[in-house]
Amino acid sequence: MIYAANFKTNHTRKSTQSYIQALNEKLGAKKSEDKVYIFPPMTALDLYEGAFTVGTQNAYPAHNGAFTGEIGLEQLDEFDIKTILIGHSERREVLNESQDKVSQKFSFFKTQNFEIIYCIGEPLHIREQGFESVMHYLLAQLDGIDMHYEKLIVAYEPIWAIGTGRSATTDEILTTHSALKKVMHDIPLLYGGSVKPANIKEITDISGVDGVLVGSASLDVESFSQMVLS
Repeated sequence: MIYAANFKTNHTRKSTQSYIQALNEKLGAKKSEDKVYIFPPMTALDLYEGAFTVGTQNAYPAHNGAFTGEIGLEQLDEFDIKTILIGHSERREVLNESQDKVSQKFSFFKTQNFEIIYCIGEPLHIREQGFESVMHYLLAQLDGIDMHYEKLIVAYEPIWAIGTGRSATTDEILTTHSALKKVMHDIPLLYGGSVKPANIKEITDISGVDGVLVGSASLDVESFSQMVLS
């Protein structure tokens, strides 16, 4: 099982260091086959050691250059970062990243041999149009993405369930993951969207769910470690 924590624009360098120290003390009890990923804010990236992988929430597809407000390979290499989130709905919806931009970013980091957690998800108005519309929307978000890339992990996050406190129902997750698995084959498929200790077991028990991408519930180390060790 895969457990990924996306801090988004939360935590500082100091609080992230304390978090990781506390997490390390707890991960000794995790199952050896389980994988843990931490995506702190960029100001908190560092050379951390432990039974987890640290990734970046975003980066510009370049080694370095005149890209104000971005970080590139040069900055990630300093901390040996080789894992990245791409396509998160907040970058698509809030920061207007187009599918072309997302796929360009994917292609660049693929050439750099990065492990990529690639996010897809539909807004509420698409979900309300029915399952056929949902799948059409999700599959369009795979345009330009190499589904045979061996370091690819896909995270399905229904936008209407992110930060709302409402997770998709068991049936909704099962149906969507089952349909996605038909085109993804052996690619690990995570679920994200209001995952928390209260529902983690129910979600990870669903067929086709290979792990979770956790947002707000991952900000507290006790909460996140409880999910990992559940």
